Amino acid sequence: MKRNHDDEGNEVIRLELKYCERCGGLWVRECGAGVVYCDHCQRSVAELPAARPKRGRITLPVRRKAVMDDFPNEGMEFEAAGGAA
Repeated sequence: MKRNHDDEGNEVIRLELKYCERCGGLWVRECGAGVVYCDHCQRSVAELPAARPKRGRITLPVRRKAVMDDFPNEGMEFEAAGGAA
């Protein structure tokens, strides 16, 4: 850990605001720390089994394109349903 000091020689620890990537809670962590989960979630995540990738690497599943892509959309008209998005 890199130690920083102010003009008077006092040790300064830099902190940053971080959100937990599991529960969304906010906390502060030391700048540059690679921690992405809060203390509570870190314990929960540590109990999960490790992922075992097939053939040595992790890949995302690929599926067929959407059914609507198989049909020409010429002449098809759609009306907005109204309301707020």
